[in-house]
Amino acid sequence: MPKIEVFQSELFARLGKKLSNDELESLLECAKAELDGVDNENDLFKIELNDTNRPDLWSTAGLARQLAVYSGTRARLPGYNFFARPGDAPQAGYRIQVDPAVGDIRPFVVGFAVSGAPIDEASLNDLIQTQEKLCWNFGQKRRAIAMGVYRRDLITFPVQYTAVDPDTTRFQPLGLESELSMREMLSEHPKGQEFGHIVADYPKFPLLTDAGGEILSFPPVINSNRIGAVETGDRELFVELTGTDLHSLLLAASIVACDLADSGFTIHPSVVEYPYDTPFGREIQVPMYFQQPQTIELDAANRLLGVTLSGEDAVAALGRMGVPASVSGTVLEVRPPEYRNDFLHGVDIAEDIMIGKGMDFFTPEMPRDFSVGRLTPAEELARKVKMLMVGLGFQEMIFNYLGSDKDYFLRMYPEEALGGARAGAVHIANPMSENYAVVRPSILPSLLGAESISASAAYPHRIFEVGKVARRDAADVQGSVTENTLGWVHTEADTDFTQVSSQLAALLYYLGKEHHLEPSDDPRFIHGRAGTVMVDGRAVGVVGELHPRVLDAWGVHVPITAGEICLDRL
Repeated sequence: MPKIEVFQSELFARLGKKLSNDELESLLECAKAELDGVDNENDLFKIELNDTNRPDLWSTAGLARQLAVYSGTRARLPGYNFFARPGDAPQAGYRIQVDPAVGDIRPFVVGFAVSGAPIDEASLNDLIQTQEKLCWNFGQKRRAIAMGVYRRDLITFPVQYTAVDPDTTRFQPLGLESELSMREMLSEHPKGQEFGHIVADYPKFPLLTDAGGEILSFPPVINSNRIGAVETGDRELFVELTGTDLHSLLLAASIVACDLADSGFTIHPSVVEYPYDTPFGREIQVPMYFQQPQTIELDAANRLLGVTLSGEDAVAALGRMGVPASVSGTVLEVRPPEYRNDFLHGVDIAEDIMIGKGMDFFTPEMPRDFSVGRLTPAEELARKVKMLMVGLGFQEMIFNYLGSDKDYFLRMYPEEALGGARAGAVHIANPMSENYAVVRPSILPSLLGAESISASAAYPHRIFEVGKVARRDAADVQGSVTENTLGWVHTEADTDFTQVSSQLAALLYYLGKEHHLEPSDDPRFIHGRAGTVMVDGRAVGVVGELHPRVLDAWGVHVPITAGEICLDRL
């Protein structure tokens, strides 16, 4: 979960009063946050946020806004009159022009200008922290969102967002005293080593320049050392964000703009000119209010909360959360604030009503039904299987249920079978990392991952796991099914099909299951040395000798036999 640091004096100044640590701890509940540490020597609070759906809270300004509105020290902060609406005619003077060449690399950019009093240390640190948290947590480690802040007085507009040859384009990156080519930055600059992989495989790299050819940055990697080196005392700033999802970029831009407006700065919108279609047209004025209203029947909200609230009560509770709302008949409608886009369902409205009323408002109830806990038949079978596998000389392993496309498919299947294997798997729609993008469809890749780093251990290696796998199923009401499964691998120079089928026979004998094997065409195994396990006339699994192609993909140089059985089908 995100953790932020805020200056104590800055937070209390924004709240309009000083709080004891206990009072602050109690107030933080409205932001689903808790006090993680107090550093009085450096005037810091360390705060942990327990909700990743509210990136607007990941800054001093955003957190203070929520706490101030909730505690009633001041009403919802005014002044967000710089937002455009979809369909508005763009009128801002600052412009960003997009080259068609970035469309297949990193297609979207948004930005706005800022002016005001000289930025002080607290505001600059908070801006940098907001940048890091938004790009790392919300922006998938800069893959979906990368943000840059620049000295606006050094920029000649319009800003150009283009794609260039990384070997011939050179500039001085932030933190270095010499020029490097963009390609060299990937290996020689710390930020290039950390984030260069995002664009490394493209023939051209994205670049931001001004109308005079001065370089702003190489997104999503590093700013230039001149225009991109913001310091305390700067009065004129330019903020840009690039990425792959326009809605996420617009929300992140709105959050930063509202934070800066709350800090006393003036926001100057800019217009982005796209050469291709976007969800909001080819000319977009930023910041933009794009959120849609959400509704819920008042009776439905009361049922979810277990109370009876009037429409006025619900609107007042939402007001404490900074959320404008109204009641029309029996329908409660909310209009998300400019800095929020987490109202996806009526349940989200009910949750904000609950927080707005305060947990003390709800009377605790004892459960009406009591039951005696016991193991399910599936768990009893799983425990028996584990005991039998240990008895057969195997060691139990435990792995994550999420993994990568590379491990689950590219390393396991030949190219001609990849489409079918992927089609049956459950993919995460918006993964935080490509390493956790797929719910595992098989236990064998997890076991092979362990085997790939165990070459130094004495052979034979016998490991297994009893765990869950998931697959898509159009006939299921959820669209997918989760199954309890046993997977095992045996790595040894002379292991063969006879040995793995003997292990299977011993296991099923002690489980009291008759079985037979039928030829299997599973491409993960050597043809003719794999069998489909049949129990009571239905396929429950597969055993065999893994294909040398699979072993090479995992960097294993010793033969492996493997098996996988769906325990639920037993």
